[in-house]
Amino acid sequence: MREMLGQIARRLKPEEEEILRKREELAAIRAALAERELELVDLRSQLAAFEGRYLRQVGTLYAELDEWKARISELHARLAPSTGSKAHAEQARWQARQTYEDAHSSASETSDFTPSPELKGLFREAAKRIHPDFAADPADLERRTRFMADANRAYEAGDAEALQRILDEYQDGADEAEGEGIGAELIRVIRQISRAKDRVSAIEQELAALLQSEIALLKKQAEESEQAGRDLLAELATAVREQIERTKKECEDLAKQDKPT
Repeated sequence: MREMLGQIARRLKPEEEEILRKREELAAIRAALAERELELVDLRSQLAAFEGRYLRQVGTLYAELDEWKARISELHARLAPSTGSKAHAEQARWQARQTYEDAHSSASETSDFTPSPELKGLFREAAKRIHPDFAADPADLERRTRFMADANRAYEAGDAEALQRILDEYQDGADEAEGEGIGAELIRVIRQISRAKDRVSAIEQELAALLQSEIALLKKQAEESEQAGRDLLAELATAVREQIERTKKECEDLAKQDKPT
C-alpha cells in the first residue's frame, strides 16, 4: 500500500505538488486567521461590556457632576457678566450635555459578556468559511462581507442559534467548484494566502491599539484591584459622589447670591 501511494505521489506533476502545498498553507492560515478574528471580536465584546458597566456605575455620576458644574458657571456668568464668563458657561453646558449623552448612550446598555465554547467554535467555523479575504470575485466578496458582519453581530450578542443559521445559509451553494485549471487555482490560492496574512497583521495591530486604549487600561486596573480584594468602579463612584456633594453645596451657596434682594 505504501509503495502504491509512493508511486502515485511520484507521478504528481510539479504544479500539482505546488497546489497541494499551497492548499495546506491556506488551510493553516485560515485557522490562524479565524483565531485572530475570534480574539479581536472577543476583546471588543469584553471592552464594550466593561464600558457599559463603567458608564452605569460611574459615567452617570460624572454626568450629574458636570450638570452641577454647568449650573455654577451659568451663575457666575449672571453674577459677573463678561465675555469670558459667558464663554465659560457655554463650554460647561456643552460638556454637561456631552457627558450626559455618553453616560446614557446605547453603550451603557451593553451587559457582561461570557461566550460559551459552542459560541466560540461556531465563530471560528464562520471565520474560516466565510471570511471576505477568501472571496473569489467581487460578488463573492460582497456576499462574504455581509455574512461576516452578521456573524460578528451574532457573536457579540451571544446568539449561537443565529451563528448556526448564518453558517447553514452560507453553505447553500457557497462552495460549489468553479471548474478552473490548476494554474488559475494556484494563483487564486496564493492571493488568498497573501490577503489572509495581511489581515492577520492588521488584526494584531488593532489588538495592540485596543489593549492600549483608555477603557482597556481601566479594565486592567479594575481586574488588578479585584485580585487585591477591591472594587475599583465602586471606589470611583464613591469619589465622584463626594465631588457631587461639594459641587452641589457650592452651587447652592452661589444661588443665594443670585437671588434678588
